[in-house]
Amino acid sequence: MAAAGQPKLIVEADAEALARAAAERVMARIAANPGRIAICLTGGSSPKKLYRLLGSDAWRAKIPWERVHWFIGDERLVPENDPLNNMAVARATFLDGNAPAGHIHPIPTAAEDPDLSAEAYARELQGFYGSDQLDPARPLFDIVLMGAGPDGHTASLFPGYPEIEETKRWAVGVPKANVAPFVPRVSLTIPVLASCREMLFEIAGHDKQPILTRLLNGETLPALRARSEGETVWLVDQAALPEEIRGGH
Repeated sequence: MAAAGQPKLIVEADAEALARAAAERVMARIAANPGRIAICLTGGSSPKKLYRLLGSDAWRAKIPWERVHWFIGDERLVPENDPLNNMAVARATFLDGNAPAGHIHPIPTAAEDPDLSAEAYARELQGFYGSDQLDPARPLFDIVLMGAGPDGHTASLFPGYPEIEETKRWAVGVPKANVAPFVPRVSLTIPVLASCREMLFEIAGHDKQPILTRLLNGETLPALRARSEGETVWLVDQAALPEEIRGGH
């Protein structure tokens, strides 16, 4: 078992096996908490297979929907029904029709100023948590889903941007993204993302091989700096693995 905070690397054969493994880890975190559960979702391409799985008949029936609250780690300032909206993708894929409406917590995107959206979401998170100070003994989230962008960003925390250094605010506005789509965003901050029992990265596909190589080499990119105060897991498929270690797993 990896030490607390140190990433644990788990390799699956392909993207389908990776999605199943991710679903099993989500279900294990749900099963471990008999009370109110908070799951922080992610956007991008990495979780789509997982979301489809969670929305399928076999998995949907196992989720205690009345106890689970669904949040999102970052959002693009586009209308809530826009296909570029991260929570819209999650809603369309598996949340709508399953989760009670009041248990889905999207980042508000109507304001033109991303800082206003960030402040509103921080207040919602603090209201849910019951405090504006995080207690390491009481994580905000049961599990936080994450991905790694081609530049090493995670959530909407981009390398070299000041938002990655934020330690006091729970959420921050990001005026311009480092990658497409170049729209303003809102992102949870490193300490808030870290307040979880498990942080689960999904990194799949050959196009992720260059960035996974850089992360495994210890380059201090946002995707490496994001660590759970509990367990951090990098779930990767064979295609994303660097050539030199591919044969060893």
